[in-house]
Amino acid sequence: MQLNRDDLKRAYRTMMTIRAFEERVEKEFADGTIPGFAHVYLGQEASGTGICFDLTDEDQIGSTHRGHGHCIAKGCEVEGMFLEIMGKQGGICGGKGGSMHIADMDKGMLGANAIVGGSPPIAVGAALTQKLRRTGRVAVAFSGDGASNQGTTLEAMNMAVVLQVPMIFVFENNGYGEFTSAEYSVGAPSLTDRAAAFGMPAQSVDGGDFFAVQAAMREALEHARAGKGPYALETHCARFLGHFVGDPQKYRGPDELAAARANDPILRFRSKVADAALLETAELDEIDAEVRARIDAAAAAAREAPLPALATLEADVYVKY
Repeated sequence: MQLNRDDLKRAYRTMMTIRAFEERVEKEFADGTIPGFAHVYLGQEASGTGICFDLTDEDQIGSTHRGHGHCIAKGCEVEGMFLEIMGKQGGICGGKGGSMHIADMDKGMLGANAIVGGSPPIAVGAALTQKLRRTGRVAVAFSGDGASNQGTTLEAMNMAVVLQVPMIFVFENNGYGEFTSAEYSVGAPSLTDRAAAFGMPAQSVDGGDFFAVQAAMREALEHARAGKGPYALETHCARFLGHFVGDPQKYRGPDELAAARANDPILRFRSKVADAALLETAELDEIDAEVRARIDAAAAAAREAPLPALATLEADVYVKY
């Protein structure tokens, strides 16, 4: 299916919003306005955008500790995200979740998750609900190469096949589980082949190419929505920064870091649409300016926003029946 001009603009706007948001998070963290840790999605924008591009608000995703990009790609508002990350009133989760626990049920965002391999079991449950209710919707679990080794993930993959639920496992392989190379820590030569061994179709795709990711995800969606069970995608990404903001990255050589930047998914998108005369450079530049203005305004407002009232400290901690 060919994407029209509006589709292309939407895809580019999403990727640029992720890029500008994460660059601002990096700056705010350095300024001390963001508590805790921050794990940015810089360099992986095409993966999350391509995966979420054809999802609806009724489709559900489970995310990771590096979840800001997934949230934005799924439609979460950046204004509420900045408030949340800075721990302020009005945040998507009331300022209580922070960077690694953003959730927005109205958008089908089941939550980022600081537990490595935490989202696959949750997404299996969501997918089972979709199957039993015959909604035609799917659940997606984002994981990294590090989470691919977790028992929670492997058990979830087996259960998804056994129950034949409409679920898509997405492994964003950026080459590192925190600070450890996947070449060392992943015994299987291919995450794609390992996923296929559980009994589901699996594809490997260039995670820096929006068009490749979106096309592969469309195949996965057609499979899952047709009641044929789960599907797995491995997107190969290049992480621009370290595991967390401030990681000195002593385990990566300068040539590797330069190669990651040279594989910039946003520049690749711009080049493709310009070469094919699908969008003008001026149109893309206009989107850049609009996005950065919105991000600047959202971050500035979050800086000035009040902290949650003390009276709300124990609210939403326990479910009351």
